[in-house]
Amino acid sequence: MLLKHSFRSALMLLFILFGVSVSAQTKKVKATDYIKLSQNFLYAAKTGDSTAAFIDTLKNSDPNILAEQLNNDHKKLAFWLNLYNGFTQVILKKDPDQYKTRGSFFSSKQIYIAGQELSLDLIEHGILRHSKVKWSEGYLGKLFPSGFEKKFRVAKLDYRIHFALNCGAKSCPPIAFYEPEQIDKQLNVAVKTYLKGEVTYSKAANTVEVPALMGWFRHDFGGKKGMLEILINNKIIPEGTKPTIHFKKYDWSLYLNNYKSENNG
Repeated sequence: MLLKHSFRSALMLLFILFGVSVSAQTKKVKATDYIKLSQNFLYAAKTGDSTAAFIDTLKNSDPNILAEQLNNDHKKLAFWLNLYNGFTQVILKKDPDQYKTRGSFFSSKQIYIAGQELSLDLIEHGILRHSKVKWSEGYLGKLFPSGFEKKFRVAKLDYRIHFALNCGAKSCPPIAFYEPEQIDKQLNVAVKTYLKGEVTYSKAANTVEVPALMGWFRHDFGGKKGMLEILINNKIIPEGTKPTIHFKKYDWSLYLNNYKSENNG
């Protein structure tokens, strides 16, 4: 009887210990909300707080768990926009001289996510632009995107990202903290705000000067016809007009800490 009781007690103890262990592991897995982490990382980049713990967590993240969390385009947009803008600030604040050779700065692999070495170019053109060739005005897709790229890229390219990505230049759009639940509203505000500040329309000359980035990625915007529709829909130019489009010069002067004064959500 005593032996039977001892066996039952030992078995119960094992169940308890095993249950606690499983519970602790499950809690640990669920503890990391990677979208929230991306926002906190960007906030730390803004305030000058240490970003080391965020960077370490991102580097060692499980790619499958990350993919499970980023299971739609709204979540992917919020996560990768926050990371792109955050890493740009962190890297350039630490070493502003990198901006003297911008091509190398954007293409060098100095970001680690889920064990993968990434560049800002890969985040922008591979993930956020659905595997587009950088200098093709948006007309060409990559022939052989990486497995990581295919796993995490958006399903559909959204032209509005161009008004949300901040690459550290004076002409870049300001930085906001993006969240999946508000991403449509936030991106719409980002588009309208940037265009209102950058576009110059002349009724007399029937011309409109638009940001240089619209020329660099013109296919993303649906060509010049699509650009005019965007300008009309955002009430930048009058409905029914069809002005000649000119592209402004881009100011590549280094300009950090360009954050929106308030969350655009």
